[in-house]
Amino acid sequence: MSQFENDLTEGSVFKRLIVFSVPFLLSNIVQSLYNVADMLIVGNFSGTASMSGVNIGGQITFILTNFVFGLCTGGTVMIAQYLGSGRREEMRKTIATLLTSLMVAALVITGVMLVFKDAVLTLIATPPESYQEASSYLQVTLVGIVFIFGYNALSAILRGMGDSKRPFYFVLISCVTNIVLDILFVGPMNMGATGAAIATVISQGLSMILCVVYLRKNDFIFDFHLSSFRVDKSTLGKIFRLGFPAAIQNSVVSISFLFITTLVNVIGGVAASAAVGVVSKFNGFAIMPALAMSAAISTMAAQNIGAGKWDRALQSCKIGMVVAAVISCVIFALAQLFPQS
Repeated sequence: MSQFENDLTEGSVFKRLIVFSVPFLLSNIVQSLYNVADMLIVGNFSGTASMSGVNIGGQITFILTNFVFGLCTGGTVMIAQYLGSGRREEMRKTIATLLTSLMVAALVITGVMLVFKDAVLTLIATPPESYQEASSYLQVTLVGIVFIFGYNALSAILRGMGDSKRPFYFVLISCVTNIVLDILFVGPMNMGATGAAIATVISQGLSMILCVVYLRKNDFIFDFHLSSFRVDKSTLGKIFRLGFPAAIQNSVVSISFLFITTLVNVIGGVAASAAVGVVSKFNGFAIMPALAMSAAISTMAAQNIGAGKWDRALQSCKIGMVVAAVISCVIFALAQLFPQS
């Protein structure tokens, strides 16, 4: 196996699940800090209305991110199965199809959302005081959708190969960059929500570029030549069949929070909208351990199924679900016992 590949078909199931899921959990936490950092820094320098605008614009972008994350699950599972069974050409075809299809989708979605962004903001009853900030933040972050889709696709590919550490390293560098640029653009340069959005797009682009450069320099299975980007219809169909249910599940959860934000916008105004943004971010962090474990289960089970080790695949599901349930119960208990903390 290459340096990017991690064999999950051998060794302790519990240890493998934990070792794989922790970097993935940290990646999710760090990636979520983009919008949290934007909200806090904008709120500190520019006030509640700007903070509300960042929250509203960020929630819309988050729906798109969650949808593509779910779709990428299909690619992760397929790559893991092909790795387990040693079908490297099928792996290469899946990588090419996933990257190409998501780049095309990113361009289409960006164009559509830029046209209808004001209609969407009106539909969710964006408070007049924060409308301009929300519109500016959303417009800029939509330009960065291609980077979000690209990075998530590359992360999904590496996870399918059993590597959850390198995506964490890249997104950590990106997040630190985002915070530094946030402080610069929103503070001394007084650019408000627009500055925070520009910082986010630059940082997301950095994470994707770093990932591509690193992979190209280290003999990755996919060479990133323009001629290698192609879509295999059969492979694309499999990715959608496996990933679409997860994409819908992720999106429904995000849309439900957006619906709550809409109600608050109508009833409570700017301050309440900003408060809901803070609470929704906490809820997002609370479910991340379970999501990380589910990703570990998917990858480990898929590799073992590809290798014909069905008993080990089933064992990884059972152990992973127990661990996820225990962690979720602990987080729920802490939230109920210490809500103010």
